[in-house]
Amino acid sequence: MQNDGTRSTYVLVDGENIDATLGSSILNGRPTPEQRPRWERVLDFTQRTWGRPTKGLFFLNATSGTLPMSFVQALLAIGYQPIPLAGEGKVVDIGIKRTLAALADRDGDVMLASHDGDFAPEIEALLGGDRRVGLLAFREFTSTQLSHLSERGLQAFDLESDVKAFNVTLPRLRIIPLDEFDPLRYL
Repeated sequence: MQNDGTRSTYVLVDGENIDATLGSSILNGRPTPEQRPRWERVLDFTQRTWGRPTKGLFFLNATSGTLPMSFVQALLAIGYQPIPLAGEGKVVDIGIKRTLAALADRDGDVMLASHDGDFAPEIEALLGGDRRVGLLAFREFTSTQLSHLSERGLQAFDLESDVKAFNVTLPRLRIIPLDEFDPLRYL
C-alpha cells in the first residue's frame, strides 16, 4: 500500500443515489432545501468517529454539459472535491467503482455514502485488513449486497440517526431499536 505519511479517511459520496432515495423513497417528491443533507456534517461525523483527517469526494453526473454551480461552490466551501463526470452509462457509479479500486493500493480508511449494491465487490475488496470501511445510508434502503458485508467488517451508519445530517426529522418508517424508542415522538 502506498502511504503518503498521513492516514486519511476518504469519503466518497454518490450524490445521485442519496438524492434519489431521499426524494422517491422517503419524501415522495423533490426535497426542499431544509430536507436536504448537510454534507459538512458527513465530513465532521467521519472525522469524529474515526479520528482521522477526511478527504471528501463528491461525484456528480455532468453529462448534460452543465454543473449546478451554486451547489459545486458550496461543496468546495465545506471541504469536498467535486468530481463532475460525463460520458455514457452510469458515469457516477463507474467513477466511484474506479476510485474504490484505486484505494485498494493506498493507505486510508474509506466511507461510502450510497445504497447501491453495485459497489459491493469493490467494498468487499477493501475489507479484511487494518483499514476501516464504512457505509453512510438510510439503513432500510441499503442493498442486501452491502448489508451482508457487515459480517465481514463493513460498519454501517444511518445518515439521519447516526450522522445527524438533516435539520428536520424525515418521515421514515424504520425499525427502531428499543433503547432508541421515544414514545413522545408518536403522541
